[in-house]
Amino acid sequence: MDRYVPLAYDYPLLGAFWTTMWIFLWVLWFFLLFRIIGDIFSDHELGGWGKAGWIIFVIILPFLGVFVYILARGKSMGERSVAQMKAQQEQMDSYIRETAGTKGSSTAEQLAKLSEIKARGDLSEAEFQAAKEKLLR
Repeated sequence: MDRYVPLAYDYPLLGAFWTTMWIFLWVLWFFLLFRIIGDIFSDHELGGWGKAGWIIFVIILPFLGVFVYILARGKSMGERSVAQMKAQQEQMDSYIRETAGTKGSSTAEQLAKLSEIKARGDLSEAEFQAAKEKLLR
């Protein structure tokens, strides 16, 4: 029963470092590959044949395809990303304004809404007065 069981101290520290480095680079490579594939599909200026060509190039020759894509379209890739983030932010801001009811509503309009809510019976007199005072401040 002379069986060899490798223990943690049998694995050299430099070997652990290189293993960690290769795993990190592997994950980074897949992140970059998926980011580029996502950018290819999200580009509205690129036609269907252009998208198909880039996808085939990136899949058939992945390393060369990714590096050529970054060299050829890297700057516009960043610009598209920034434009997409700005559009999402504007959409979120408009949704918040619309939901909060502050888009173009004056104090008089808000008081009228409060009166309607009170008339329906959803607000008591005390709640109405408190909300009215808060609006008029």
